[in-house]
Amino acid sequence: MKSQLTTLCYIQQNDSYLMLHRVTKKNDINHDKWIGVGGHFEHGESPEECLLREVKEETGLTLLNYKFRGIVTFVSDDNPAEYMCLYTADEFEGELKECDEGKLEWVTFDKIPSLELWEGDRVFLNLLKKNAPFFSLKLVYKNGALIQTVLNGQPM
Repeated sequence: MKSQLTTLCYIQQNDSYLMLHRVTKKNDINHDKWIGVGGHFEHGESPEECLLREVKEETGLTLLNYKFRGIVTFVSDDNPAEYMCLYTADEFEGELKECDEGKLEWVTFDKIPSLELWEGDRVFLNLLKKNAPFFSLKLVYKNGALIQTVLNGQPM
């Protein structure tokens, strides 16, 4: 079973985030969605080790400056809860490569709301946009629909 601990990173360049359009894998819960880059922790990894490995594997980039922005708890139907460490990064080196999980694309901030996103992703992307201090966000989904949002212990 994959770890229920994950990382997700939005890498910024100028007025854009690097987004991953998940179009490659079959039976992918994120199929056709636009997300940041990241993935599941491997045995013994810290959040930062997972972040750096996943970003390198998916993009070819090495992060030089990143910030831990929040923890997101996903609850979906009867599945085990997933805990995601959310990061942003604004400095990196290396050449962008093709990703086997989908298509990587720099998307300007003003175009991101028009993308096919999870409703909960819209919530934390808005918190990032507002430069919110470190946060804990709980997103509860039922049958793919967001039914509850709790920020720092308070319903939104």
